[in-house]
Formats: sequence, structure tokens, C-alpha cells
Amino acid sequence: MKVMAINGSPRKKWNTAMLLEHALEGAAAKGAETELVHLYDLDYKGCTSCFACKLKGGKSYGKCALKDGLSPVLERLADVDVFLLGSPIYFGTVTGEMRSFMERLLFQYLTYTRPPGSMFPRKIPTAFVYTMNLSEEMTKEYHYPVHIGSNENYLALIFGKSETLCCFETLQFEDYDKVVFNYFDPEERRQRRKTVFPEDCRKAFELGAELTEKARKPADLPA
Repeated sequence: MKVMAINGSPRKKWNTAMLLEHALEGAAAKGAETELVHLYDLDYKGCTSCFACKLKGGKSYGKCALKDGLSPVLERLADVDVFLLGSPIYFGTVTGEMRSFMERLLFQYLTYTRPPGSMFPRKIPTAFVYTMNLSEEMTKEYHYPVHIGSNENYLALIFGKSETLCCFETLQFEDYDKVVFNYFDPEERRQRRKTVFPEDCRKAFELGAELTEKARKPADLPA
């Protein structure tokens, strides 16, 4: 049983990465072999619209033809039983690195059919973990659920049913006194880090364990 997590945050030891680490701990507790990939360590670009993955009889049909730092990750991910994506929300969407990764991951498997389908040979559990500066109520005002729901739908289309975990009002800085910041109350964020974030980490642990259990029961996934 292999479980991979993809960190789309530039920080390797902060909110998003910590949640993914807890999710992998949950998977490991169920006996899974785990791997955490930091996208900001890799040299790659997004989809270049070469359409090699769509050419009839082509060598790269159903597989991204680009060769760069992301290629080995995509190859390993094709063999996992579960994967999780994680990203902070920047200006209402995932980071640029995560977006480029998703283009490469999803488009290679998408079929131009009516209705659209998937060339991925199996149904596997997936999830997306988000961290963000806004409160849950403010995300509705800024239409975050539209973006989050779209990502969930595409993951479900390609791989099977997908789940979402959102972490709101995260602590952005270790020392707020060093930055110009009065958008929110720093002390409230510090308290939330102590009281709410541990619960988010617990949810991430349970998510990793739950997805691993689902991978052992493929009949529970949509056809």
C-alpha cells in the first residue's frame, strides 16, 4: 500500500506541510508506505498543450510527454494506492506550482469524449488539503467554494471520489512584530494555533487513515 502527498506550499515545515505529514502518519498507522513531495524543490513547468498524451497510437498516449523534474513524480504517482494534494490559497486559488502540477497530472488522463472520461486505469481515493488566511465565512464571500469544488470534481472525474479538508485562519508568521500586519489580530491567530490547529492536524491524521482503509476496499469507490 503506497500513499503519496504533494506539498504545493513553498514552506516545508509550516501549515500545509504539517497537515500533510499528519495525513501520512495516519496512512502509516494503517500500514502504508508513505512519501511526501515538495513541489518547490522541483524544476518543471505546466502543460504546454503539445497534446502528445492525446495522439492516437502515440508513444505518450495517456501519459505526459514532457521530461523535467516533475516526470519522476508523475511516474511514481501512477502506481500509488492513495494520494493527497495540499496547498495554501493565494488570491483565491492554489499556488502556481500546484496549479502547474495539476495541469500535468490531470490532463494526461482526461479523455476528449462525451461525456469526458479518464484513462487512469484504476479508481483510487484522493483528497485535497487547503490552508488559508480567511475565516470559513469569508471564504464564501470571496467564492472560494467554487474553486475548491472544481478541484474536487476534477479529481473525482479522473481518479474516483475525492475529499476535501480546509484549515481556516492559519498562523502566517512566527513573529508578527517583524512584519507590517493589521489585517487580523495576531494574538487571535496565536491562540487559534494552540487550540484549533491541533484539531485540524487530528482531522488530517484521520483523513490519511480513512483513505488508506478505502484503498483496501476498492468496491466502495465509484465505478
